[in-house]
Amino acid sequence: MEHKPSVVMMGLGYIGLPTAALIASRGLKVTGVDIREDVVKTINQGKIHIVEPDLDGLVHHVVKEKHLKAATKPVEADVYLIAVPTPFKDNHVPDLSYVLSATKNLIPTLKKGALVILESTSPVGTTEKVQKLIFEERPELKGHIHIAYCPERVLPGNVLHELKHNDRAIGGINKDATDKAIAFYKHFVVGELHPTNAKTAEMVKLVENASRDNQIAFANELSVICDKAGINVWEMINLANKHPRVNILKPGTGVGGHCIAVDPWFIVSEFPNESGLIKKSRETNNYKTEWVLEKIKNKALAFKIENDREAKIACMGLAFKPDIDDLRESPALYVAKTLKKGGFSTLDVEPNLKEGDTRDLTTVSDAIHQADIIVFLVAHTAFKTLDIDTSKEVLDFCGVRQ
Repeated sequence: MEHKPSVVMMGLGYIGLPTAALIASRGLKVTGVDIREDVVKTINQGKIHIVEPDLDGLVHHVVKEKHLKAATKPVEADVYLIAVPTPFKDNHVPDLSYVLSATKNLIPTLKKGALVILESTSPVGTTEKVQKLIFEERPELKGHIHIAYCPERVLPGNVLHELKHNDRAIGGINKDATDKAIAFYKHFVVGELHPTNAKTAEMVKLVENASRDNQIAFANELSVICDKAGINVWEMINLANKHPRVNILKPGTGVGGHCIAVDPWFIVSEFPNESGLIKKSRETNNYKTEWVLEKIKNKALAFKIENDREAKIACMGLAFKPDIDDLRESPALYVAKTLKKGGFSTLDVEPNLKEGDTRDLTTVSDAIHQADIIVFLVAHTAFKTLDIDTSKEVLDFCGVRQ
């Protein structure tokens, strides 16, 4: 009978919880660890604290079957996964404090033969830092545990499917660690598992998101150019994409999320002289958000001059991408907050946030009725069939009305 390893998942956020639940659904015993006591309590009730299709039912099932349990501290296990945030500090320097803190917390529970896998998006060399930290505190484990890196590559809104079916790049500190990690992922991944080394796997993740950032930057730059030229950018891109080898992405308010808006800076920080194009793409996408803000402010100023009163502005969408509730690094949220801070009268609309959210939100219908200027910042499906009075000013930065 095949041995099913016990697992500890450090971090129960947008990646950690779906991954823990998927592993648990394969019959493995998983302890999910999070420092937030409310999150631990919610999960142990078979409920979830994030929005992700089909996740609520899966978590309810695996908790009920006692395959998944949440806790605030790790326990002894065969495999440890680290899936905690890796934001950046001032000047876009990567902040590894969450990764290192998670590592420190699991060190006392490590036993010989354990497998430690870092999944958090990290600068090149982070897996080696994890290894160094472990061996500094537990030198007797040298040569007796396995350490590897395996980044996730999933799309919010389709996480469970992609965790299972997408290929993975798996890089160990050495070949033995790579082999051990691949054997573990075979328990729940049907996509192909590609062996490599830790540094290459770390760079793969960063490059994937830097590539996407570059492609989005091209589309966002085109939107600014077309606006100045009096060209409908949506029509232009649609026609350009009729070319068999051209696939221009859709422009938007900017770039958000914990991956594309963050990861390229990890490359720039480590290789500042060699990453000119990567840096320029980041700057272009950040500029697009400021450009959107100026467009809204100018429209509000024109409204005030014409109507002798302040415009009420509906900010349609706060998440970083369509049909999710994730606000991390969201350019739409930045726009809404900046307008409010600047004294503009705004209505914040985000249909994907749960009831009880502490933000002062307006429903879609109320916003459409009350607003003078309707600004589409995120292309949520709920926005695409709205009947808007022709007397309203509409600014569409994400192609909702196209």
